[in-house]
Amino acid sequence: MGPRVTILQVNDTHSYLEPHQELFWEGNRAVFREAGGYARIAGLIGKVREERPGEVLVLDCGDTIHGTYPAVQSRGEAMVPVLNALQFDGMTAHWEFAYGPARFREIARDLDYPVLALNCYDKATDGLTFDPFTIREVGGLSIGIIGIAATIVDKTMPPSFSEGIYLTAGREELPGAIARLREEERVDLVVVISHLGFPQEVQLAFEVAGIDVLLSAHTHNRLYRPVLVHDTVIIQSGCHGSFAGRLDLVVENQRVAGFRHELITIDEIIPPDPAVGALVASAMEPHREYLDAVVGHTATPLHRYAVLESTMDNLLLQALLDASGAQMAFSNGWRYGAPVPPGPVTRNDLWNIIPVNPPVSVVELTGAELRAMMEENLEHTFSRDPYRQMGGYVKRCRGINCYIKVENPEGHRIQEFFVQGERLSDEAIYSAAFVTSQGVPAYYGENRRDLDIRAIDALESFLKKGTVHADLQGAVVAI
Repeated sequence: MGPRVTILQVNDTHSYLEPHQELFWEGNRAVFREAGGYARIAGLIGKVREERPGEVLVLDCGDTIHGTYPAVQSRGEAMVPVLNALQFDGMTAHWEFAYGPARFREIARDLDYPVLALNCYDKATDGLTFDPFTIREVGGLSIGIIGIAATIVDKTMPPSFSEGIYLTAGREELPGAIARLREEERVDLVVVISHLGFPQEVQLAFEVAGIDVLLSAHTHNRLYRPVLVHDTVIIQSGCHGSFAGRLDLVVENQRVAGFRHELITIDEIIPPDPAVGALVASAMEPHREYLDAVVGHTATPLHRYAVLESTMDNLLLQALLDASGAQMAFSNGWRYGAPVPPGPVTRNDLWNIIPVNPPVSVVELTGAELRAMMEENLEHTFSRDPYRQMGGYVKRCRGINCYIKVENPEGHRIQEFFVQGERLSDEAIYSAAFVTSQGVPAYYGENRRDLDIRAIDALESFLKKGTVHADLQGAVVAI
């Protein structure tokens, strides 16, 4: 048997420092159980390192330092001691850019391991912003690790995310990086850590030879079995730190000769690491009283684990309508946000739902613009060309009913469109509330303005009116 190496993957933790409620499917129903927490993740990493001394590679595929109140309020700083304690071997990025590229570079310098992105460039110089790869010696093997950051940062995210930088999909750069690692650096294995999203990463593996392992992220897939594309092994490991992926490899003649994979649930079975637990407690303690406050109750389980419509966003959209008096409301098809079972809703839950806490905004749209906006969003979600999929689920909507054919070509998916029960008129003008430029992109509508209320306050105000119901309303229905 050849040399062995174990790869541990985490992705899309969204800075969930502590255990939280997670959704699991059991037959025909969803159930909620506690999962996650960085102390438990550290406990797992420590256990595997003890089992396989010198043979473990631990990698993070990004969406790591943004997504919860302590992370956002400290602009990522609260995560640094915790992440350094886990001793990762490398990471790539997506929401890390939310604080602006300059701030992200500051955070990256504080990490004890490299941020990798062969597709992120400085606009002024066309030079790379981060190292494209690193090399680790593990289990007697030389392993090249290439990073690919999320390509959508400068395409669908707010402009501040990409100030001074631009990103490609990485497919033009990747063959050259692999050739350099294999031919000049003489590595035994090539591992790619990517935040492009599963559809794009599968396509990338079809197009580019020489990737031994591709660690996928962004789309929150729980892959219980690896995907094989030619000789490339692809895994992805859920989100919110609720899961970690373990890939045990046997290597012969600079190729993977055998592997075993496990998607590990980060639950109470895993003993937490006490030192990391103390770091987490230190990060949380200044905010504990504020975040633990109960601000309302929900009769509906709130989550975002659905492509077309979600109960969590139905709550957010009801709050936007309540604050604005608009005819309809839109938000982005975000995937992050730990589930909230029926019962109390805390302020921490609200910040998990929308950690950017943008102002509630309103705009006037014609019916023709509404149709075009929804068709554009459906193409971004379901495009037959994976590289045109721009991330997220279908835009979240309230006050409309849109009946679609997912399989139809671009621009022709919408079959029926109603606003407050009346058929859409292309010439009519409608009022819409939204949050962030992704809810209603800036090139749609007129008379756009921010209201004097932010999303968290709008949610708190709405929850004070009584127990909320956020059941599915058929906003977007595949027929």
